[in-house]
Amino acid sequence: MDPKLLIIIIGTLLTLILGILGYFVGYLIGKISIKNKLKDADETSKKILKDAKREIEAQKRLSLLETKEEIARKNEQFEKQLREKRNELRRSEQSIEDREKNIEKKNELLTKKETNLLQRERELFLKEKTVKAKNERLTKLLEEENKKLEQIAQMSKDEAIKILMQNLETEAKLQAANMIKQIKEDTLQKAQKEAKEIITLAIQRSATDHVVESTVSVVNLPNEEMKGRIIGREGRNIRTFENSTGVEVIIDDTPDAVTLSGFDPVRREVARLSLIKLISDGRIQPTRIEEIVKKTFEEMEENIKNIGEETLVELNISNMHPEMIKLIGRLKYRTSYGQNVLQHSKEVAYLAAMMADELEIENSYIAKRAGLLHDIGKAVDQNFEGTHTKIGSELAKKYGEDQIVINAIESHHGDVEPNNLISILVSTADAISGARPGARRETLEAYIERLEKLEEIANSFNGVEKAYAIQAGREIRVMVIPEQITDAEAEELSHQIARRIEQELKYPGQIKVTIIRETRAIDYAK
Repeated sequence: MDPKLLIIIIGTLLTLILGILGYFVGYLIGKISIKNKLKDADETSKKILKDAKREIEAQKRLSLLETKEEIARKNEQFEKQLREKRNELRRSEQSIEDREKNIEKKNELLTKKETNLLQRERELFLKEKTVKAKNERLTKLLEEENKKLEQIAQMSKDEAIKILMQNLETEAKLQAANMIKQIKEDTLQKAQKEAKEIITLAIQRSATDHVVESTVSVVNLPNEEMKGRIIGREGRNIRTFENSTGVEVIIDDTPDAVTLSGFDPVRREVARLSLIKLISDGRIQPTRIEEIVKKTFEEMEENIKNIGEETLVELNISNMHPEMIKLIGRLKYRTSYGQNVLQHSKEVAYLAAMMADELEIENSYIAKRAGLLHDIGKAVDQNFEGTHTKIGSELAKKYGEDQIVINAIESHHGDVEPNNLISILVSTADAISGARPGARRETLEAYIERLEKLEEIANSFNGVEKAYAIQAGREIRVMVIPEQITDAEAEELSHQIARRIEQELKYPGQIKVTIIRETRAIDYAK
């Protein structure tokens, strides 16, 4: 064989063997590499799973913490509402206890009165027996005397009595009417001039502001969307606001406005200021509402105290109990017949003091103090039973006011009799302040009803032809039939009509009753 060919064959075989070896070596190396990569991939996936589990556990713990915090907040809110309800129940229980005590006191007084009445009844029964015995003796004597008189006068007893009674009745009416007219004329001539001068001077010197303030119960909103924010999700905002303020929030179709309704004017004012602050702040949610309302209540208490102190400084009154000062401040947020009660009380204080000075009464300072406190019961009459005069007198007794001041409070509406001159001056000043033009408002229906009642009272008397209420009910003019009513009887008729008006009508100031009697002479030319 050719050596070159042999070398080529051997080289080819070697190359083939090397190629096969190389293929197997490469295959083994690739297989090992793939195993290593699979191992790395498996470790990486395990690590990713482990990290994912760790992150899920962390998020679970975080979510659990947030849930616990939310539950704690809900529990806190529930406990707070529960405390408030308990406090309300305690207040209700206290109010019921107070009422029961008042009822017990009234029962005790009734029992004492009943005992006194029984005792008086026994005394009256004994007196009645004594009087009856005397009457029987007198009757026998009179019968004997009457028989003697009938024999002398030749007239029966009934005829004589009838003639005598008619004469006496006519004469008594005429004398009574003339006497009343003369007494009135004499008294008016002496007192009218001086009284007018004193009252006019006091009114002219009074420097109080006559502007009437009224508690605002409507809050304007920037837009309609704000109503939804005030209500809140499922009504939670409005409920929190109403529970915190004690005032009802009325949201109706009125554009860009909500209405606040409540009997307590101070609470209503706190609610109004709080709502304005919340709208301005923009953060309307339960916690913020409670913070704002609490802060506003504190500011209001301080403001009420400052108003009371400023009023005392303005009137130069000192040595008053701190609680009474706060009550004076509360009067600024109270109105009566549209008249601001604090302004009215200051006006009465000025008028009473000025009239006391004009009459040269020594303790005019007490008159001023009594005038300021005469309506103090109106500061809290929404929370207590009874008239404002009764509540006011109890407060004055509680906080150590003078007996003259207490009597002025009790008597300025005629509930009790005044026992001193200052009480009469306070009552007069109260009537002047309430009767001046523009002081008080009344509804159209009440106004018309008052005028009709005024005319009805006058028309109910015999001899009245027609009655007309004029000057917004400040005067009534009564036309009488001249054939039935004399001049003297007209004077008495005006007095009777005035007394009926005082008994049946309630009104500020006074009503003038004018009787008009005219005789007409008619003839015809033919």
